[in-house]
Amino acid sequence: MSKGIEMADSFVFNPHKWMFTNFDCSAYFVKDVGALIRTFEILPEYLKTSQGERGQVNNYRDWGIQLGRRFRALKLWFVIRSFGANGIRAKVREHIQWAKELAEDIESAEDFQLMAPVHLGTVCFRYAPTGDDELNTLNARLLETLNETGKIYLSHTKLAGKYVIRLVVGQTYAQRRHIREAWDLIWETAYKL
Repeated sequence: MSKGIEMADSFVFNPHKWMFTNFDCSAYFVKDVGALIRTFEILPEYLKTSQGERGQVNNYRDWGIQLGRRFRALKLWFVIRSFGANGIRAKVREHIQWAKELAEDIESAEDFQLMAPVHLGTVCFRYAPTGDDELNTLNARLLETLNETGKIYLSHTKLAGKYVIRLVVGQTYAQRRHIREAWDLIWETAYKL
């Protein structure tokens, strides 16, 4: 997944997507800090400091557009302190495994199609009991029916013009049984449509 990353100038990820951190926290790594600073720097006289000019202090005001920043990293720090790096790794590995197990269930189920490879935690599938003519409408109805139960919340996308249901395994306290129950609900609901 990181093949060719050495060619990138920067890498950004959002801890709220898999590090159990609330929104509004992003982490990024920068290869050439000077290029980043030249892109965003603003240097009015009142912001100049002798330490910053000599490179003794990182002036983070030049690392992005905002001048003032909240302490967004604190919430990530609390997550890392609570779970530990190994705990976060273990959870991510579990989620990936459960997503792959769900993908296997979908592939082996009659009338369901796995619509994209499952490398991480997102599983894209559709219910396909008939030809392609009405499947987009049928899957939109299935998604709406599932979400109306209040037991599950899924989203959708379109892949090659086909309406696809997305189940993401990545919630902080998800357990294997939740994924099993979700699949049972999807399967039962689909056959009732």
